[in-house]
Amino acid sequence: MQLDGKTVLLTGATGGLGRAMAEALAQRGATLVLSSRKPEELDALALELPGDGHRRIVSDFEQAGAAEALAAEAGEIDVVIANAGLGANGSIEEFSGEEIARIVTVNLEAPIRLVRTFVPALRERGSGHVVLVSSLAGKAATAKTALYTATKAGLRGFGIALRQDLAGDGVGVSIVCPGFVAEAGMFARSGRKPPMNLGTTTPAAVADATVRAIERNKPEVDIAPLPQRALANFAGRRPHLASRISGGA
Repeated sequence: MQLDGKTVLLTGATGGLGRAMAEALAQRGATLVLSSRKPEELDALALELPGDGHRRIVSDFEQAGAAEALAAEAGEIDVVIANAGLGANGSIEEFSGEEIARIVTVNLEAPIRLVRTFVPALRERGSGHVVLVSSLAGKAATAKTALYTATKAGLRGFGIALRQDLAGDGVGVSIVCPGFVAEAGMFARSGRKPPMNLGTTTPAAVADATVRAIERNKPEVDIAPLPQRALANFAGRRPHLASRISGGA
């Protein structure tokens, strides 16, 4: 799909990854519908982007019905990018029931609900694209990330199945799986260093990969240095061996 002249709904637009994606998409000629919980930052971002017609919608996926309300206000959309998400570092017993519900809602339930609202129109038009921003954590589990890994693995599984469901309708689905991102996301906020000197990627690299995934209808892209990608995919196939190598049980 060519992005020039297309309308793209981008959630989590004011985060590090979201800003980089918005810039890359606008440079391709897309018109952005930007969404996050931060109205002032959304206004500033819309004005900074190249091109005309960008608009913003304030939405908080923690609130009941937020995904459906966002879709209704957004109107006709060609590309949906579910990028909004929350980090969740720590052992599962450290999270309250309310925190678990909040993270599962924002990271998994709300993206599914959002995409669901757009699927009938995309199918009817016979065109469009859905991008789900998962994580290498959705392929390879590590200690202290059980809750985050669960939501990202769930989102990845949803995307894999959804792509099959829409394959005959002219609607593409791509799953974007960043690794450790130096300047954005859960990893950057946690202040952790990459284990085993595996390196990091950048928001710009994730944005470029996202654009390519849409343009080439790629089913899945991993964005990380080669050693990190290789180890994540090995861990996905041999989780117990990978855990022993990394010092887990």
